[in-house]
Amino acid sequence: MTLMSTQRRRIAAGALLAAATMVVTTACGGGSGDKGKDGLAFNGGVNKVLNASDKKGGELKFIGSQEADSWDPQRGYYGFVWDFARYYTRQLVTFKAEPGAASTELVSDLATDTGKVSADGLTYTFTLKDGVTWEDGKPITSKDIKYGIERIWAQDVISGGPIYLQQVLDPKGEYKGPYKDTSADKLGLKAIETPDDKTIVFKLPVANGDFLQMLAMPAASPVRQDKDTKSKYGLKPFSSGPYKWESYTPNKSIKLVRNDKWDAKSDTVRKALPDKISVTFTTNADDMDNRLIEGEYDLDINATGVGAAARQKVLQQHKGNIDNPQTGFIRYAVFPQTVIDNVECRKAIIYAADSKSLQTARGGPQAGGDIASNMLPPAIKGADPKADPYGKLAGKPDTAKAKAALAKCGKPNGFKTTIAVRNNKPIEIATAESLQQSLKAVGIDAQIDQFDGAQTSGIIGSPKVVKEKGYGIIIMGWGADFPSGQGFLQPLVDGRFILQSGNNNFSELNDKAVNGLFDQALKETDPAKAGELYKQINTKVSEAAVYLPFTHEKNIIWRSSRLTNVYTADAYNGRYDYASLGVVK
Repeated sequence: MTLMSTQRRRIAAGALLAAATMVVTTACGGGSGDKGKDGLAFNGGVNKVLNASDKKGGELKFIGSQEADSWDPQRGYYGFVWDFARYYTRQLVTFKAEPGAASTELVSDLATDTGKVSADGLTYTFTLKDGVTWEDGKPITSKDIKYGIERIWAQDVISGGPIYLQQVLDPKGEYKGPYKDTSADKLGLKAIETPDDKTIVFKLPVANGDFLQMLAMPAASPVRQDKDTKSKYGLKPFSSGPYKWESYTPNKSIKLVRNDKWDAKSDTVRKALPDKISVTFTTNADDMDNRLIEGEYDLDINATGVGAAARQKVLQQHKGNIDNPQTGFIRYAVFPQTVIDNVECRKAIIYAADSKSLQTARGGPQAGGDIASNMLPPAIKGADPKADPYGKLAGKPDTAKAKAALAKCGKPNGFKTTIAVRNNKPIEIATAESLQQSLKAVGIDAQIDQFDGAQTSGIIGSPKVVKEKGYGIIIMGWGADFPSGQGFLQPLVDGRFILQSGNNNFSELNDKAVNGLFDQALKETDPAKAGELYKQINTKVSEAAVYLPFTHEKNIIWRSSRLTNVYTADAYNGRYDYASLGVVK
């Protein structure tokens, strides 16, 4: 398999590859002049810095209702994990510490610059900065970066996480990962060369304009071989960033403290203002919201927005402590074909769904987002927000078409299935209940099964488990890994991205036509032409009836009055840039 980005720029010898950008606009419903009773501004942290300060000290207190899929940089795939990982990981390049769209610019991190790129776009060469060290003071080397990236290949040991680098650097799947590497140094991946400890060279079989974006992911973080605990690495990652792990009890708490070996002179991105960073996990999302409002914690690490129980209270009494950004996510239901194998049965679900009710269940236009009718976000080339093959923008179910589809699939009286939903996401549970009610009207009996959200990769991420449990409908959401059809759609619908654990192609769509269109799009150097191919892919995905999109998500997110340097970053799907935050002691 070969990959070619829709965002590829024409490059000349010695030129740098410009970073792709995604613009996430401010949500409607108030501006910085709309004050809360404490004098703070509603949307005061959206696309601009609120409470700017360089003052160090204090403890930044996160709380969350969702644990990480993994804190291992090569395994983590949740968006909040990528944001939080900046505390203890560094990459060759990273996103700029700026609000809004400016955050999508790539800047140097461990490297001295954003790389020297050959004229044909196949070779990237980086030199490491002086003074970049591990938490024990030993220098970070090019071999540590290579080894960290090689770990992506070990999907049988450390499953999950994005596999773009694996696909781009080893499209034929020849390398078997460091744990099966027969070379003495376990650095046998031929596509990466380390001529000395400060130089690393990437050799791409096929040019890919999103390659720098991939190198900015935590998956491209260095890992030192003598500190690699394989599947247990996520329990205590060895730090290359400004903070190190002091303690971690899964599903309960995390404590990070300053890494005294981190040299601020080598890091122009991370402010490292707090003395300590803590995370507390709770299974009660409503209680979490109350504890935030009471000032016990500073912000929700998951950044999925306050729940329905607290929403009116914060809008009426604490408007100065909330922001309402767009996230770049689509929230949806997906239908595994191994469970519901008839396309007409899947169409019946889509037609029967009440899109207005689903939007309301997610919080309405302000807290939930605009109704979505297809699976490409507006910022992606090839997207058409008005494309509405199943009439979902009308905001009501089409019972007649649903019943006609049921007749075509041989189930005129309906059928039984199961909706899988994370047990620690009340908004997703409410969405599942809304869908359940709509389906009941046409005879589809959908039971709801709540699973442990912290075990996502091994439950809905396991095609075997999905089939065994009969999960015909899965409630989930997705934001672009980077802003192209490759970065959004490919992990969801390209059959070659189906994994046996940590899978994200939940529908298990493996359509030769779709896969072939991806191959064409990835080779296309003109973004507009590639966009037309992604548009075709999106159409075929709709025709396959494997997704029911709900909303283009917006969230109402809480920030405590103690926070400094608060701003939403498009690079992190509208979340705050965690690495820039400080607190007033």
